[in-house]
Amino acid sequence: MSDLIIRPVTPADRDAWASTYRGYRDFYEKPHEPAVFDTVWGWLNDPSHETRGLVAELDGEIVGLAHFRTFARPIAGSTGLYLDDLFTAPAARGKGAANALIERLRAIARDEGAGLVRWITAESNTTARSVYDKLNAPTSWVTYDVTPLD
Repeated sequence: MSDLIIRPVTPADRDAWASTYRGYRDFYEKPHEPAVFDTVWGWLNDPSHETRGLVAELDGEIVGLAHFRTFARPIAGSTGLYLDDLFTAPAARGKGAANALIERLRAIARDEGAGLVRWITAESNTTARSVYDKLNAPTSWVTYDVTPLD
């Protein structure tokens, strides 16, 4: 029987995390910029930074990751957890890693008094959406991105 463990990322996870994060960036067709990897890894290992990370470990191998942070919800007078990145390696899909990562985030939200866990995904990401749709219906909110002024 396989043992799936969800745990915080540790400094010893650098290479396995980078490999998994590379798969995530490949999925979204993002370039492999070493500075981005170094920056995110630095955030994950800086206890004063808002970004935190979890990994899914299956039989001793990291097969998934979740990067998240706390955010203020002024309209609710509370906080939430924002899931920035969630990824499961293709070979491990269907083994419960994504669900387990989300369940751990739900537990963290409960323990920290956050009112919800929120994330976005690409509308075309049907594989992930089939997992997410079992947890709850999508929101009616539309997301916008705007670039800073020059």
